[in-house]
Amino acid sequence: MATYALIPGGACDPWYWHLLADELRDRGHDVVPVDLPCEDDTAGLPEYADAAVTAIGDRRDLIVVAHSLGGFTGPLVCDRLPVDLLVMLQAMIPKPGESPGEWWSNTGHEEARRRQDERDGRDPADNNALFYNDTPPALAAEALNHARGQSATPMLKPWPLDAWPNVPTRFLLARDDVFFPADFMRRVVRERLGIVPDEMPGDHMLMLGHPKELADRLEAYRAAL
Repeated sequence: MATYALIPGGACDPWYWHLLADELRDRGHDVVPVDLPCEDDTAGLPEYADAAVTAIGDRRDLIVVAHSLGGFTGPLVCDRLPVDLLVMLQAMIPKPGESPGEWWSNTGHEEARRRQDERDGRDPADNNALFYNDTPPALAAEALNHARGQSATPMLKPWPLDAWPNVPTRFLLARDDVFFPADFMRRVVRERLGIVPDEMPGDHMLMLGHPKELADRLEAYRAAL
């Protein structure tokens, strides 16, 4: 049995993981959907890592799955706990000394989004299409009831590690994501992690649209350790 620690992205609560958590528990694993203090203006990245470490407690055989903005927190957890595998799930990949607020311009995200929106004729103000273009409509509607505020505090200070933690790392890319376009993410993964990402269908919230396939992918990673 493994323990899957699921670290959410910005303005997200543990609900976003519920379908994936059910899949993993049905396969006999312990699952910890982490609740980050995203609305707390006194909480930065160290406090986010504290929240994750506290939620995990003394569990072992850890697989950390970090989504979106959670990519800045996942490696911090791996630096503090014995982790068997880090899975970056359509996640922001930090560099030493870079704040989450700087990540967007440093990676060229705005230009990548602009090119994709122009190519596809998409309204950049359509937030539903931005995050839930491949999520079943009922789930996308329910997600609105779980939206949270996101404090700017963790965006302001540099990522505190000097180097990537010494942990096996995989990147799983969602091919249908509008918010983090696939071509953009392939480049960022190559430049920052030096690996080729694995790919699967899904939008930015692929844990809602494809929980079974996502669980299958995670289990394949675990079996390969």
